Amino acid sequence: MAVNLKTLTQNEDLLSGGHRACAGCTGSNILRQIMLTAGKDTVVGGATGCMEVVTTIFPYTAWRTSFIHSAFENCAATISGVETAFRSLKKHGDLPVQREKMNFIAFGGDGGTYDIGIQSLSGAMERGHNMLYVCYDNEAYMNTGIQRSSATPLGAHTSTAPAGSVKQGKEQNRKDLTRIMVAHNIPYVAQTTPYHWKDLATKVEKALAVDGPAFINILMPCTVGWHFDTAIGMDIAREAVETNFWPLFEVENGVYKINHKPKERLPIADWMKKQGRFKHLFKPGNEHLLERSQQHIDSEWSKLLKLEEMTQG
Repeated sequence: MAVNLKTLTQNEDLLSGGHRACAGCTGSNILRQIMLTAGKDTVVGGATGCMEVVTTIFPYTAWRTSFIHSAFENCAATISGVETAFRSLKKHGDLPVQREKMNFIAFGGDGGTYDIGIQSLSGAMERGHNMLYVCYDNEAYMNTGIQRSSATPLGAHTSTAPAGSVKQGKEQNRKDLTRIMVAHNIPYVAQTTPYHWKDLATKVEKALAVDGPAFINILMPCTVGWHFDTAIGMDIAREAVETNFWPLFEVENGVYKINHKPKERLPIADWMKKQGRFKHLFKPGNEHLLERSQQHIDSEWSKLLKLEEMTQG
């Protein structure tokens, strides 16, 4: 599939201006890029979270397509129900306007996906609904006070895993939700970022084209929770890929493909230095946490390379 930027920019923008996202928010970019690719024949579900709150503060909405707000834990269940209703109405000829295909997309942050919503997400994927679930992963519960989630990386400072005299941020590595989704044996799973627009749009096209469930995990640098200047969100997303912190890859019917292999990989410390949530790691005595972070990233990258080699034969 070839995605053309000129064609995308000529599509109708289905997320209006005037929403209340923070200055420098990369999440609104994610939503716009996905909807420019998906088009108007799309039903969107939004779990409680940053992107739901800033786009649908009653009585206003930024969405120019059908939108359903779901609770934190059940967005995947809601959209799977809508997809089932569509199939039933179509089968019985009861659709008011006959359509051969509709897109069904559920959006959730890492709190509503990795943690609170994983049960309903797992169920929807296992049942095989023809839907796309998109996680915009900003690595904490940003909407409610920057609490740690299972997507928060090792050493990051959050309000519930603070850096101080006793502890130095989160003590665990982040959960690998993307590979958990691969384990559901669904047709399509991918990772991307808003900086890599062509990669993102191509993966959305692929995900919406498959017959069955698809999952895309998108890194969403957060200027508020990660503590970086509002102008550099896209650079933070780009460098996350160049350090192998957030590899660009896809898994089609169990076959892994890495979409970008950095020619000169950046050390993770260079990326962390630009984010206030990691500033304590550069104080004397915390060198072991930087080393542990680099070792974890190197180990995960090696695993990914082996999975690509093994599944491609």
